[in-house]
Amino acid sequence: MGLLARLRKEWFIIGIVLVILSAKLQPSVGVKGGPLRPEITVAYVAVSLIFFNSGLSLKTEELTSALLHVRLHLFVQSFTLVFFPLAVWTLLRVLELTTIDQWLLRGLQTVSCMPPPVSSAVILTKAVGGNEAAAIFNSAFGSFLGIVVTPVLLLLFLGSSSSVPFSSIFSQLFMTVVVPLVLGQVSPPPSLSLRSVPAAGGSLAVVLVPGVPPFPQGAPGAPEASAGRRQQLRPAHDHLHDVLRHLQQPQHGAGPQQPAAARPHQSGSGFSPADTVAIMFCSTHKSLTLGIPMLKIVFEGYEHLSLISVPLLIYHPAQILLGSVLVPSIRGWMTSRHKSVLLR
Repeated sequence: MGLLARLRKEWFIIGIVLVILSAKLQPSVGVKGGPLRPEITVAYVAVSLIFFNSGLSLKTEELTSALLHVRLHLFVQSFTLVFFPLAVWTLLRVLELTTIDQWLLRGLQTVSCMPPPVSSAVILTKAVGGNEAAAIFNSAFGSFLGIVVTPVLLLLFLGSSSSVPFSSIFSQLFMTVVVPLVLGQVSPPPSLSLRSVPAAGGSLAVVLVPGVPPFPQGAPGAPEASAGRRQQLRPAHDHLHDVLRHLQQPQHGAGPQQPAAARPHQSGSGFSPADTVAIMFCSTHKSLTLGIPMLKIVFEGYEHLSLISVPLLIYHPAQILLGSVLVPSIRGWMTSRHKSVLLR
């Protein structure tokens, strides 16, 4: 395969790396109000395009079937909003004995309480060829559910509470997820020459997410506001990065050597390979676009807000990067699983 062909095939992962490097060199481009205007282009236009494309590409019967797959939905939502927070809470009882900054550990707990993202899990599931309809439902439903559940979890685990603007978050999710999905369903299918345009736009949206800083430069709680503590926190930050990498290990099992819980035909769980892919991405991803606004509200006035936010800032882009790297391996695993089922 030539270099140009390789670049075209791997443009998604290359794009993510380039965006992260660009954000490091020129962070002002992606801030709110900057040239990229992420508060509009990413939060509204890009996410809407993702779900409009999903509405175009999925049959109504597929969405209906996914809606009725109750056991899959229960597994994803309970893993995301029950098992994940409890597992991290247990892990933190051990990490509290280390030298990691306690505010970073609280940030790690906040990551566990976050809902799934509305877009990245859908894009990665579709890229692999998994159950896209199930990923759409669980991403959307989990985001709506998180509006209520996440503040409750933060109160239970951290003792922090605040009034979350349910109506504004709900209306944003409704306008960027439900409305575009319905419009895609009722729109006539595009011609073959135009069919790839919305899909490419949705993938591009996910590529841009890691390059959008969540804090305006110079704002209270912004990373540069805590510059004086960076050097002393560097060892703790490195330890935390290792912890987050281990928390992301479920995705490494997505290939032929998956853990028993994710091997439907070997464990007798009843989940198809396509279902397993949707479960893997939806259960392990955490929302940055919903998470950061929630953190700003719940921890308003905290001088350590930037430290609390660090784990989420690491986790979400790392999940997108890791998921995109694993797409070929997971697709190969799905193909082998389908062949083994057909041969039985």
